[in-house]
Amino acid sequence: MKRWYVVQVYAGYEEAVKADLQKRFVERDLEEYFGEILIPSAKLRQFFEAADAKDQQLFPGYLLIEMEIAPGVIRAVTSAPRVLRFLGGTDPAPLSQKEIDRILSQMKGEVTVGKTREEFISVGTEVDISEGPFAGFVGVVEKVDHENEKLTIMVSIFGRMTPVELGFYQIKQ
Repeated sequence: MKRWYVVQVYAGYEEAVKADLQKRFVERDLEEYFGEILIPSAKLRQFFEAADAKDQQLFPGYLLIEMEIAPGVIRAVTSAPRVLRFLGGTDPAPLSQKEIDRILSQMKGEVTVGKTREEFISVGTEVDISEGPFAGFVGVVEKVDHENEKLTIMVSIFGRMTPVELGFYQIKQ
């Protein structure tokens, strides 16, 4: 029975590893043991950008492989260039059907994937400003507007605390 397994690969080489693995399966006559190979990615909705939504990998550096455990199958995958290991070590652990369903729904766009950090931001939290004219400054969150994804941050400018309004994406904690 084929189950889904997670393989860790060098980040940035997911497409190359996928193509290499598919070629290896054909060369070694192991096609019957393998199903799909997925690089989990989803359309990331961007504000203030062109209507084109970019594909963003959900798990950079990882592939999902549908396969059946048999002699030589694990070795065929782990011996490929740029493949580090299976999650679970020498005895790979398959993903549950619930996990696979969630990942597939994210890939289809049924579950929103976006840059939100609202659950981690609260009043009084110290944050680093990473984008905009105040990049490099450190401030304290004064007010959080979850609806508009905006923050009011108190920043020390010339020795005076000054309120600055920023988007969630412009800060890091």
